[in-house]
Amino acid sequence: MPFASHPVRRVAAAEGIRPSGHWPHTIPAVHQLLTDGLDLDPGVTFLVGENGAGKSTLVEAIAVAFGLSPEGGSTGARLTTRATESPLADDLLLTRGVGAKRAGFFLRAETMHGFYSYLERNPKPSGPPEPVFHEMSHGESFLNLISDRFSRPGFYCLDEPESALSFSSSLAVIGVLNRLAEGGSQVLCATHSPVIAALPGATILEVGDWGIRRTTWEDLKLVQNWKAYLQAPERYLRHIIQSS
Repeated sequence: MPFASHPVRRVAAAEGIRPSGHWPHTIPAVHQLLTDGLDLDPGVTFLVGENGAGKSTLVEAIAVAFGLSPEGGSTGARLTTRATESPLADDLLLTRGVGAKRAGFFLRAETMHGFYSYLERNPKPSGPPEPVFHEMSHGESFLNLISDRFSRPGFYCLDEPESALSFSSSLAVIGVLNRLAEGGSQVLCATHSPVIAALPGATILEVGDWGIRRTTWEDLKLVQNWKAYLQAPERYLRHIIQSS
């Protein structure tokens, strides 16, 4: 797609970078990214996989390589509390779309408390004041932040947003992601939620021991496991309860 205009067309290893024997290069998904590169589609792309498969590591590194703060926020935010991010961003080269928007936002569940405090110390210079996110429930603050900040065309990265959300709130997030895609934005989202990953038209990448592979919602192991559990939870729980 030589004339594609979405913010990030391709993610690959920077010049001179080869997979090493050290973490995070040892994660199969990271190793594949550094070896073969990864084309990112316009619209919404979901990264789905088990804990430790590398989806959050990839989202974080791509967000930072784009110019977003590793602890969350927009391209202008510079929240720093305790650096825990991997060095992977320094190993990546992003190919941007021609004339693509530079705006973006990185939402990560584990650092949102600190980000809310950052917003209180650094209020918007104009426009109506923001709500006091610390006075809201976890889910309410997420939805308010997404509704307020996910407005301009750009590149939006989300790391497991469902951690704060009820079923109905997860459906509301689907609506926001769809609106972003229809408005020309690009979204990269790591998720464990079969609800959020069901967004029609989204690209789904499953990460695991095999690396990264494209798949469909119906073929996701995540979806199959949830369907089986909801149909007969006792088949799973009897083994857990008996062994505890």
